[in-house]
Amino acid sequence: LMSAAMITVLFFGGWLGPAWFPPLGWFLLKTMALVLLMILIRGSLPRPRYDQLMSFGWKFMLPLALVNLLITGALILI
Repeated sequence: LMSAAMITVLFFGGWLGPAWFPPLGWFLLKTMALVLLMILIRGSLPRPRYDQLMSFGWKFMLPLALVNLLITGALILI
């Protein structure tokens, strides 16, 4: 709930909305819509197994990080 409230304030305009709607109500409406979206996404996506996460980390993310390190070092030298 707190992360949804922070995302609402930082990225969705917080309590700003139509002039006829109370700001607290508008903020709560945006926050609850975001909570519903987060619950919907979490419930509909499959949870990866531990071995799949480890494989993804070692086979994809580590080489990507090393390439990023090399590119950043080359750009700093240039």
